[in-house]
Amino acid sequence: MDSSSTSFIKESYRYDVFLSFSGEDTRKNFVDHLYDALQRHSIHTFKDDERLKQGKRINDQLLKSIEESKLFIIVFSKKYASSSWCLNELVKIMECQNSNNQIAYPVFYDVDPSEVRKQHGQVGEALAKHTNKETGKWRKVLTEAANLSGWDMRNTANGHEAKVIKLIIERISLELRSINVNLDDNLVGMESRLQELEKSLDIFSNEVRMIGIKGMGGIGKTTLARAVFDRLSAHFEAKCFVENVREVSKASLSGLLSLQRQILLDLINGQGNSVRSVHDGTNMLKTKMRGRKVLLVLDDVDHQEQLESLAGDLNWFKFGSRVIITTRDEQMLIAHRVKWIHDVNLLSDNEAIALFCKHAFGKDLPVQEYEKESLQVVKYAAGLPLTNKVLGSFLCGKDKHEWIDALARLKRIPLKETLEKLKLSYESLEDDYKEIFLDVACILKGYEEKEAISVLESCGFQARIGLRVLEQRSLITFQRSLLAFDDDRYLSMHDHIEEMGKNTVRCLHPDEPKKHSRLWIQEEIEDVLANDLGSEVTRCIRLKLTPDIVLEGLGNMKKLRCLIVVHRHEDKDRDDLVKIDEVGQYFPNSLQYLKWHYYPHWCLPKTFQANNLVELHMCDSRIKQLWVGGKVLKKLKSITLRSSKLRTLDLELTPNLVTLDLTCCFDLVELHVPVGCLKRLTYLSLYRCERLKSVSFIKDLESLENLSVGGLHLKVFQDIILCHPNSNLQVLDFGDNDIENLPSSIGNLHKLVDLSFSGCRKLKSLPESICRLQHLRVLDLSGCDIEEFPEGIGQLESLEILGLIA
Repeated sequence: MDSSSTSFIKESYRYDVFLSFSGEDTRKNFVDHLYDALQRHSIHTFKDDERLKQGKRINDQLLKSIEESKLFIIVFSKKYASSSWCLNELVKIMECQNSNNQIAYPVFYDVDPSEVRKQHGQVGEALAKHTNKETGKWRKVLTEAANLSGWDMRNTANGHEAKVIKLIIERISLELRSINVNLDDNLVGMESRLQELEKSLDIFSNEVRMIGIKGMGGIGKTTLARAVFDRLSAHFEAKCFVENVREVSKASLSGLLSLQRQILLDLINGQGNSVRSVHDGTNMLKTKMRGRKVLLVLDDVDHQEQLESLAGDLNWFKFGSRVIITTRDEQMLIAHRVKWIHDVNLLSDNEAIALFCKHAFGKDLPVQEYEKESLQVVKYAAGLPLTNKVLGSFLCGKDKHEWIDALARLKRIPLKETLEKLKLSYESLEDDYKEIFLDVACILKGYEEKEAISVLESCGFQARIGLRVLEQRSLITFQRSLLAFDDDRYLSMHDHIEEMGKNTVRCLHPDEPKKHSRLWIQEEIEDVLANDLGSEVTRCIRLKLTPDIVLEGLGNMKKLRCLIVVHRHEDKDRDDLVKIDEVGQYFPNSLQYLKWHYYPHWCLPKTFQANNLVELHMCDSRIKQLWVGGKVLKKLKSITLRSSKLRTLDLELTPNLVTLDLTCCFDLVELHVPVGCLKRLTYLSLYRCERLKSVSFIKDLESLENLSVGGLHLKVFQDIILCHPNSNLQVLDFGDNDIENLPSSIGNLHKLVDLSFSGCRKLKSLPESICRLQHLRVLDLSGCDIEEFPEGIGQLESLEILGLIA
């Protein structure tokens, strides 16, 4: 019978299997071995000499036991048909098979199936000895049973009894799984996630596989692992689910040893009791697990040592085995050479409301009276299963006023159970990665990746590896913009992880913002600054400029490293947003990163030494010169003054500058760049700095990789660009200039990837040498009047975009 029919089987069975057999010729051999195997695999089996109670009539007890069994194994032997009890059992079994959708499996021990089916040979002779009126009924059920799918001992596994028993156990286990393993009704959205995971598990493949399940705390990694374990464990000879590996490993010196003993106990018949050390346990696991096809789940692993001690290598395991590892740390899986890594997704909106409502109301949809509040809870949970479950259970049975109070409380006080779960990932970080995480949670969430890296590097962090570690620990993600023209990645993190990070900063002094290492709440910042409460504790501030804000308090923040001033765009031209006399004169000298768009003063204050400043952003500002007097700023690596009022800039004072962006500084007249200065400069934009007197210094910038000199009305290319073979130039924007031709030496710029002459309307031709630029991917000639292309233009094999719009 097809296993799909088992969905109609009743749930109140007492036994998994009923064994029907002739004790005279099979009890002490095959049936004894089969029964022992069933017991070892935790298959609850009725066997008449084991289960019948004293004083009960055997026939009544047998009939009741048959009705209370899910499956039947009928062992046909030469003497089976000699027993009227066996034949009456068979009548009842086939009645249940046909009416209740219970399933029977025949095993032909020492008889041919055709002898049972047609009642001839020894089966026929045994049946002929019965003279009562039941014979016709017995013949019918013998024929029916013999036509069922089962095992013919003589033609299965070359007659090896042990192998046949193994096949029987596998089949029975699978059938029981299809009956027993129904996903918990409270596990919303699990089926699709299981199906995706099962593709990687591919249990019918004979190779050994390790599969990682990765995700943030509370997202359902353990739940998914448990569900797939319950569903697929019947396919394996042994199984073991090791819970809380992280917690148990760290709870005592013998934590790892206890986990090894558990695995040995579950997978290798209790051989772990003799293990006395982790080293011995590792050696025993390495040698003993090769003998059985196993399913092993290691839940909540957080350290490489745990994997090395519990599942060190694929060659520890027998072919066909599977090891599932749940963790928050992707790097650990990568380092352990885990090939298949699954990210657990957050719940969709529909899944989230269903999960919450199951715990709050016992059904998939909210009670109408609580619909608005239910949606608020789901929005707060932001797809995290743990939060939906905890809040659903907490709000269950409470009245509407209590719901409203609970929701209001969540706005001020985060859910403790969720925070504690999430904070485990934070606490496992090294100290510098903790600082990076807190900067992201409090200040940098939503920033474009490159800008975030720039801020963090300015503050002395190894930002690229730090952000990668946070991503691998499931603490941050990177999101692509929804805008088609924007291919950048943006820093993101789950709302509850952000909440956990901010709570970490606030928790020791929740009512004293002056003692917080980061300030991001506008009201608190204004209070701290207005009352001169700033202290050395504060490291980062992001504030909005308002008419009433007082900046004097910045002076007390002696260790402030990052200051970001956000200006409301609609108020950018208002003079009363900040008092000119107060602007900037309280900048602490500890600042490493300073960003203030629409900065209203004409220069940085004399009191600001800026000797620790690494990066300065003051776009759209009124600044005309950075400072008065000669301050050599050896740490300053990046200056961005796009669209500012800048008139002059002495670059001799910034010998280690790497990035200089002066795009659209229309008032810029002079850049003082002595020979030999700016040896480290890689990025320079002078786009539309139309009043700039001279740009000849560009030829001496030997490290330059990205250059924009568009819109300067330049007439001679080689006066600006020195085309020598050692040039590092990769991106060159020479658009909107007045050049008429290009030198053949342009072919020496062999590192060029992006080249633009857009808007150079006097440019009529391209030299043949341009075809030597084998790394060129973008060539923009839009708005040019090119009359004829070089014959070898097709040699630009890397070219992806050729702009020719008139």
